[in-house]
Amino acid sequence: MLAPVMMRPAELDGVRAGTVDLAFRRWDRPRVKVGTRLRTAVGVVEVVSVEEVAPSRLRVDDARRAGAASLTALREALSARPDRPVFRVGLRYGGADPREALRAAIPDAEEIATVLAGLDRLDAASPVGPWTRTTLRIIDRNPEVRAPDLAAELGRETPDFKKDVRKLKERGLTESLAIGYRLSPRGEAVLDHEDGPRERAPRRAGTPLPRTIGAPATRALREVDVHTVEAVSGWRRADLAALHGVGPIALDRLEGAMAELGLDYRPQD
Repeated sequence: MLAPVMMRPAELDGVRAGTVDLAFRRWDRPRVKVGTRLRTAVGVVEVVSVEEVAPSRLRVDDARRAGAASLTALREALSARPDRPVFRVGLRYGGADPREALRAAIPDAEEIATVLAGLDRLDAASPVGPWTRTTLRIIDRNPEVRAPDLAAELGRETPDFKKDVRKLKERGLTESLAIGYRLSPRGEAVLDHEDGPRERAPRRAGTPLPRTIGAPATRALREVDVHTVEAVSGWRRADLAALHGVGPIALDRLEGAMAELGLDYRPQD
């Protein structure tokens, strides 16, 4: 879970890059413990230390290691709820989300039966009645569609719908995109076992756009038929910057995603 630390995308990028290894939070009590593994948009983040600190003892190096612009900025971020103590949380990058490998694993007949039994248990425990198959089906028919739109079509509240989709994601059946969801190969195999195979649009080859660029930038890129990190490398940074919704932060995050693949923006002519 990510909620106890609530790191911004830039901070998460820093943890993955090794430039951020601290977080400071005001809590009434420690909300994480050493050994906690947080699943985030960039992969697993591990908690390696938790200790209470006096705000007066914060230093410039603490701010740098927490990804803050300055010590003043860090102290301002901690100014809310001054009655609560400050906790210093040590972090390190723990690698890719293990659900990535699970999503790609095609189950055999025995494993599909186990997955379906688990879905039946979710349905039986739900106050709204059976929902797992209808949710898988609507995502299958509507990949990359906003969660509020999917929830509305099912007559459900968005927060409850998203909470249920996360339960499917835990089982490797769905994957979150910059906007909306899609079924994983594992999810497609499970649904095809239930409903029979269906014809689907081919999956786009390449690496999906990072979720951390935000919905406005994602929509702008989709409008110019840029759906993958590899496709971004065919554009000059200045040309993408001219698109409404694509700001400097999104451009930097796209650049980081390309760098991981050995790519970069197209050079200026």
